[in-house]
Amino acid sequence: MIMKNLLKSLSSVFKPKKSTIEGYGQADCPLPPEQIQAVMEWLFASLLNAGYVGRSHLIWDLGGQDWRQVALTALLKDEPVFIYRYNDQLSTAPEHCFWRLMAEHPSLRIYQLEVEED
Repeated sequence: MIMKNLLKSLSSVFKPKKSTIEGYGQADCPLPPEQIQAVMEWLFASLLNAGYVGRSHLIWDLGGQDWRQVALTALLKDEPVFIYRYNDQLSTAPEHCFWRLMAEHPSLRIYQLEVEED
């Protein structure tokens, strides 16, 4: 029994982690499904290219929305948070954080949540 538990624990350590992107607000986003998929694929490829494996979060933002709870929960878990700005105005970042534009994406509508340095 002890050996079985030990082997199970060891196998979970050596299993490759998988990457996932949790989406928020996608149902309200008026983008066509093909464009949403293209953004998700780009973000996934960017994360893999940066060597990140794990869970990340993508918010589909219509502007003026409150995403603090989602953002702070992800930050506490040390998971990256991104926001896709659909309108001209970006929703406010949580206190002591800011949205950094990811200029690598041609739409110039994707931002990553960053923590302000003292």
